[in-house]
Amino acid sequence: MRSKYFTQILRVIFFVLVFFSGGMSGLCHAVDFMVGTNDVLKISVYDHPDMETKVRVNGEGVIQMPLLGQVQIGGLTISEIANKLTSLLADGYIVNPQVNVFVEEYGSKKGVILGMVKNPGAYDLSGPTTLLELISKAGGLSEIAGNSAIIKRDSVAGDAKNITVDLKALMEGDEQYQKLFIENKDTIYISKAGMCYVTGEVVKPDAYKVESNATVLQAITLASGFTGKAAKDKVQIVRIVNGEKTVMKNVDLNTLVQKDDVVIVPESFF
Repeated sequence: MRSKYFTQILRVIFFVLVFFSGGMSGLCHAVDFMVGTNDVLKISVYDHPDMETKVRVNGEGVIQMPLLGQVQIGGLTISEIANKLTSLLADGYIVNPQVNVFVEEYGSKKGVILGMVKNPGAYDLSGPTTLLELISKAGGLSEIAGNSAIIKRDSVAGDAKNITVDLKALMEGDEQYQKLFIENKDTIYISKAGMCYVTGEVVKPDAYKVESNATVLQAITLASGFTGKAAKDKVQIVRIVNGEKTVMKNVDLNTLVQKDDVVIVPESFF
């Protein structure tokens, strides 16, 4: 009786230690992080020290396990691997096996980020990596980054899907994006902002990033405003419509600007 009670106490202590040490790592990655080629896994089975092993996932997504031999785990998450090993070991090998799996070394995962970041390229995903963390690895957004990102993701079945991300919401901490983890071979494209060109009698003629619903007056404000010679009531917009250049004269300053518009502020002669 005492021996049985002591065994139960040891079992509880084991789970506490697993949770606050290596087991926590496995739990953190269970939902969102799939194991891949060259990852090194540490696998243990409670009360069976001979089963503890470190294995590297080979190119076919296979690991070598004591008792079980080769086990196919490609495309599975940490929790799914633990469940699969538990089921296999329970089938004639170990009574009520309690399997713990966590990633000891990440050797397989890369995410590619392109477009309007300062250092586009391929980056190692050393553990669960959010989109915001990957953008940071790439040096952050460029000054002309737009408000959207597209994540191209290939599924295990081989088909691709695109995930659209509102970058403004991401940067403001929107909860829906906080658990958006980048997966192996994801390609992220950061859009380019719409640009308009402000020239003529403004303080700083240049190309400026245009937010949606920006007005002519706001575009001129980005250019530090009118000069003292500006004909404020004779502002023009040169716009491409259906491939043809169109000149809009004497526009209202509340007119919305569009991508690639040229805002011209002429000189007043009076």
